[in-house]
Amino acid sequence: MKRIYAVTGLLVLLVSATCQAISLRLDSDIDILVLDGHKMSGSLLKGADSLELDRGQHQLLFRVHDTSANAPPFTSGPMIVTFSADARTVAVRLPALTHPHERIAFEKGLTFTMVDERGNEIASRRDRLALTNSADAEQAMLRYNRTAQAASVPGFALRAPAAPSSEMNVDFAWQEAADLPSLQRWFQRFDAATRLRFLSWMKTLRAS
Repeated sequence: MKRIYAVTGLLVLLVSATCQAISLRLDSDIDILVLDGHKMSGSLLKGADSLELDRGQHQLLFRVHDTSANAPPFTSGPMIVTFSADARTVAVRLPALTHPHERIAFEKGLTFTMVDERGNEIASRRDRLALTNSADAEQAMLRYNRTAQAASVPGFALRAPAAPSSEMNVDFAWQEAADLPSLQRWFQRFDAATRLRFLSWMKTLRAS
Protein backbone atom coordinates (compact mmCIF):
# COMPACT_ATOMS: atom_id res chain seq x y z
CA MET A 1 0.00 0.00 0.00
CA LYS A 2 2.82 2.38 0.84
CA ARG A 3 4.28 1.81 -2.63
CA ILE A 4 0.96 2.64 -4.28
CA TYR A 5 0.96 5.97 -2.42
CA ALA A 6 4.56 6.53 -3.48
CA VAL A 7 3.70 5.83 -7.14
CA THR A 8 0.73 8.20 -6.96
CA GLY A 9 2.96 10.86 -5.45
CA LEU A 10 5.54 10.40 -8.18
CA LEU A 11 2.89 10.80 -10.87
CA VAL A 12 1.61 13.99 -9.24
CA LEU A 13 5.15 15.36 -9.19
CA LEU A 14 5.64 14.39 -12.82
CA VAL A 15 2.45 16.13 -13.91
CA SER A 16 3.43 19.26 -11.96
CA ALA A 17 6.89 19.26 -13.51
CA THR A 18 5.43 18.77 -16.97
CA CYS A 19 3.40 21.97 -16.60
CA GLN A 20 6.70 23.91 -16.37
CA ALA A 21 8.50 21.91 -19.05
CA ILE A 22 9.60 22.69 -22.58
CA SER A 23 7.78 20.80 -25.31
CA LEU A 24 10.02 19.35 -28.03
CA ARG A 25 7.88 18.88 -31.12
CA LEU A 26 8.56 15.64 -32.98
CA ASP A 27 8.73 15.73 -36.77
CA SER A 28 7.58 12.49 -38.40
CA ASP A 29 10.76 12.52 -40.53
CA ILE A 30 13.04 12.66 -37.48
CA ASP A 31 14.11 9.54 -35.62
CA ILE A 32 15.55 10.40 -32.19
CA LEU A 33 18.23 7.91 -31.20
CA VAL A 34 19.63 9.41 -27.98
CA LEU A 35 18.32 12.17 -25.74
CA ASP A 36 20.61 13.71 -23.11
CA GLY A 37 22.85 10.65 -23.12
CA HIS A 38 20.05 8.06 -22.92
CA LYS A 39 18.86 5.85 -25.75
CA MET A 40 15.24 6.50 -26.71
CA SER A 41 13.08 3.41 -26.99
CA GLY A 42 10.69 3.20 -29.93
CA SER A 43 7.95 2.03 -27.55
CA LEU A 44 8.34 5.18 -25.46
CA LEU A 45 8.06 7.43 -28.53
CA LYS A 46 5.24 5.49 -30.19
CA GLY A 47 2.27 7.73 -30.86
CA ALA A 48 3.90 10.79 -29.27
CA ASP A 49 3.93 14.11 -31.12
CA SER A 50 6.14 15.80 -28.53
CA LEU A 51 8.56 15.22 -25.67
CA GLU A 52 8.40 17.24 -22.46
CA LEU A 53 11.88 18.40 -21.45
CA ASP A 54 13.12 20.12 -18.31
CA ARG A 55 14.40 23.64 -18.81
CA GLY A 56 18.13 23.78 -19.39
CA GLN A 57 20.65 22.20 -21.72
CA HIS A 58 19.71 19.28 -23.94
CA GLN A 59 21.38 17.14 -26.57
CA LEU A 60 19.76 15.13 -29.34
CA LEU A 61 21.22 12.48 -31.60
CA PHE A 62 18.90 11.88 -34.53
CA ARG A 63 18.54 10.70 -38.10
CA VAL A 64 16.28 12.10 -40.79
CA HIS A 65 14.15 9.77 -42.90
CA ASP A 66 12.67 11.68 -45.84
CA THR A 67 10.06 9.85 -47.90
CA SER A 68 8.82 12.66 -50.12
CA ALA A 69 6.46 11.42 -52.81
CA ASN A 70 8.45 13.05 -55.61
CA ALA A 71 11.90 11.79 -54.59
CA PRO A 72 13.62 8.53 -53.66
CA PRO A 73 13.67 7.74 -49.92
CA PHE A 74 16.55 9.39 -48.06
CA THR A 75 18.12 8.53 -44.70
CA SER A 76 20.73 10.86 -43.27
CA GLY A 77 23.69 9.99 -41.13
CA PRO A 78 23.38 10.56 -37.34
CA MET A 79 23.39 14.24 -36.39
CA ILE A 80 23.90 15.88 -33.01
CA VAL A 81 22.39 19.13 -31.78
CA THR A 82 22.99 20.70 -28.37
CA PHE A 83 20.84 23.61 -27.23
CA SER A 84 19.36 25.47 -24.26
CA ALA A 85 15.97 27.10 -24.38
CA ASP A 86 13.42 28.85 -22.17
CA ALA A 87 10.70 28.80 -24.81
CA ARG A 88 7.44 26.87 -24.36
CA THR A 89 8.05 24.87 -27.54
CA VAL A 90 11.16 23.93 -29.50
CA ALA A 91 11.51 22.02 -32.74
CA VAL A 92 14.07 20.93 -35.30
CA ARG A 93 13.37 22.76 -38.55
CA LEU A 94 14.56 20.84 -41.59
CA PRO A 95 15.39 22.38 -44.98
CA ALA A 96 13.85 21.15 -48.23
CA LEU A 97 15.20 17.67 -48.97
CA THR A 98 13.52 16.84 -52.27
CA HIS A 99 16.47 17.16 -54.65
CA PRO A 100 19.82 15.32 -54.41
CA HIS A 101 21.80 18.55 -54.11
CA GLU A 102 19.61 19.64 -51.17
CA ARG A 103 20.27 16.36 -49.40
CA ILE A 104 24.01 16.58 -50.01
CA ALA A 105 24.08 20.17 -48.69
CA PHE A 106 22.04 19.12 -45.66
CA GLU A 107 24.42 16.34 -44.64
CA LYS A 108 27.55 18.33 -45.42
CA GLY A 109 26.49 21.61 -43.79
CA LEU A 110 24.00 20.39 -41.14
CA THR A 111 21.56 22.96 -42.46
CA PHE A 112 18.82 22.42 -39.91
CA THR A 113 17.90 24.89 -37.17
CA MET A 114 16.29 24.82 -33.74
CA VAL A 115 13.32 27.17 -33.47
CA ASP A 116 10.87 28.21 -30.77
CA GLU A 117 7.07 28.47 -31.00
CA ARG A 118 7.38 31.84 -32.77
CA GLY A 119 9.73 30.47 -35.40
CA ASN A 120 12.73 32.31 -33.92
CA GLU A 121 16.02 30.46 -34.18
CA ILE A 122 17.50 29.08 -30.97
CA ALA A 123 21.29 29.02 -30.60
CA SER A 124 22.64 25.52 -31.02
CA ARG A 125 25.83 23.54 -31.57
CA ARG A 126 25.75 20.86 -34.27
CA ASP A 127 27.91 17.97 -35.31
CA ARG A 128 27.86 14.56 -36.99
CA LEU A 129 28.47 11.18 -35.39
CA ALA A 130 30.15 8.25 -37.10
CA LEU A 131 27.80 5.39 -36.27
CA THR A 132 27.34 2.13 -38.15
CA ASN A 133 24.84 0.47 -35.80
CA SER A 134 22.01 2.38 -34.09
CA ALA A 135 22.10 -0.17 -31.27
CA ASP A 136 25.47 1.31 -30.23
CA ALA A 137 24.18 4.91 -30.23
CA GLU A 138 24.13 5.37 -26.46
CA GLN A 139 27.69 4.11 -26.01
CA ALA A 140 28.84 6.18 -29.00
CA MET A 141 27.38 9.33 -27.45
CA LEU A 142 29.00 8.48 -24.13
CA ARG A 143 32.38 8.37 -25.85
CA TYR A 144 31.61 11.52 -27.86
CA ASN A 145 30.71 13.54 -24.76
CA ARG A 146 33.94 12.51 -23.05
CA THR A 147 35.95 14.40 -25.67
CA ALA A 148 36.09 18.07 -26.62
CA GLN A 149 33.87 17.92 -29.69
CA ALA A 150 31.76 20.64 -31.32
CA ALA A 151 28.50 19.62 -29.65
CA SER A 152 29.71 17.57 -26.69
CA VAL A 153 28.26 17.94 -23.19
CA PRO A 154 30.66 16.52 -20.56
CA GLY A 155 27.85 16.30 -18.01
CA PHE A 156 26.00 13.70 -20.08
CA ALA A 157 29.13 11.54 -20.15
CA LEU A 158 28.99 11.25 -16.36
CA ARG A 159 25.68 9.45 -16.45
CA ALA A 160 25.74 5.66 -16.46
CA PRO A 161 24.00 4.30 -19.58
CA ALA A 162 20.42 3.45 -18.74
CA ALA A 163 17.72 2.25 -21.05
CA PRO A 164 14.64 1.86 -18.85
CA SER A 165 12.39 -1.00 -19.76
CA SER A 166 9.00 -0.04 -21.12
CA GLU A 167 7.51 -3.33 -19.96
CA MET A 168 5.20 -2.32 -17.15
CA ASN A 169 4.75 -5.89 -15.90
CA VAL A 170 8.46 -5.79 -15.02
CA ASP A 171 8.53 -2.36 -13.41
CA PHE A 172 5.32 -3.09 -11.51
CA ALA A 173 6.24 -6.66 -10.63
CA TRP A 174 5.30 -5.93 -7.02
CA GLN A 175 1.77 -4.91 -7.99
CA GLU A 176 -1.25 -7.23 -8.16
CA ALA A 177 -1.54 -8.71 -11.66
CA ALA A 178 -5.21 -7.74 -11.89
CA ASP A 179 -4.27 -4.06 -11.56
CA LEU A 180 -1.60 -4.06 -14.27
CA PRO A 181 -3.87 -3.27 -17.26
CA SER A 182 -5.23 -0.11 -15.62
CA LEU A 183 -1.73 0.97 -14.58
CA GLN A 184 -0.50 0.40 -18.12
CA ARG A 185 -3.34 2.48 -19.59
CA TRP A 186 -2.64 5.28 -17.11
CA PHE A 187 1.07 5.15 -17.90
CA GLN A 188 0.47 5.38 -21.66
CA ARG A 189 -1.44 8.65 -21.23
CA PHE A 190 1.81 10.45 -20.44
CA ASP A 191 4.29 11.73 -23.01
CA ALA A 192 7.47 9.78 -23.72
CA ALA A 193 9.82 11.89 -21.61
CA THR A 194 7.49 11.72 -18.60
CA ARG A 195 7.35 7.93 -18.97
CA LEU A 196 11.15 7.86 -19.07
CA ARG A 197 11.46 9.92 -15.87
CA PHE A 198 8.78 7.85 -14.15
CA LEU A 199 10.54 4.56 -14.93
CA SER A 200 13.82 5.99 -13.66
CA TRP A 201 12.16 7.02 -10.40
CA MET A 202 10.50 3.63 -10.12
CA LYS A 203 13.90 1.93 -10.27
CA THR A 204 15.04 4.14 -7.38
CA LEU A 205 11.88 3.36 -5.41
CA ARG A 206 12.25 -0.38 -5.88
CA ALA A 207 15.88 -0.26 -4.78
CA SER A 208 14.95 1.53 -1.55
